[in-house]
Amino acid sequence: MTVRLEPGTAAPDFALLDQDGQSVRLSDLRGTKTILYFYPAAMTPGCTTQACDFRDSISSLQGAGYRVIGISRDAPEKLAEFRERDGLTFTLLSDPDHAVHSAYGVWGEKMNYGKTVEGVIRSTFVLDEDGVVSLALYNVKATGHVARIRKLLGIDA
Repeated sequence: MTVRLEPGTAAPDFALLDQDGQSVRLSDLRGTKTILYFYPAAMTPGCTTQACDFRDSISSLQGAGYRVIGISRDAPEKLAEFRERDGLTFTLLSDPDHAVHSAYGVWGEKMNYGKTVEGVIRSTFVLDEDGVVSLALYNVKATGHVARIRKLLGIDA
C-alpha cells in the first residue's frame, strides 16, 4: 500500500530537472505557496486538458500568491515540447524513475479501462510557504480539477 501525504505534514523535498534542463529543488521554493500536480504523460488528451486549465487559471492562482508546478515521468525535452505546443506558462519537472511520485504517494495501483495497472495516480498538493501540505488531493479528474482547487482555496476565477 502506498503511503499518502496528509495535510499538516512536510512535503518531501526533491531535486528534478525542468523543461529547460535546469535543476529545481522544492526547498528552493520556500517562501511561496506552491501547487504541485502530478500527471501521467505530457501531450495526452487528459493531461493536456489539465495543463491548459492551469494555464488558463494562472493569473488568478498567481494573484492569490500560488506558483504552479507540474510533475511527470516525461524527459525534459518532451516537457519543453509540451510547454511550447500548448503555451504553458509554468514549470514542468521530469521524474523519470518516479522516485518523487513514490515519495508523494502518487505511484501505485490504479484502474485503467477496467484493469488494475501500476502507474501515476493523478494528484495535486497545495503547499504553504514553509513546504507543509495544506491540501492533498489524490485520484483527481483532469476536467474541472482546477476549478475545484480554486474553490477550495477561495480564489475567484
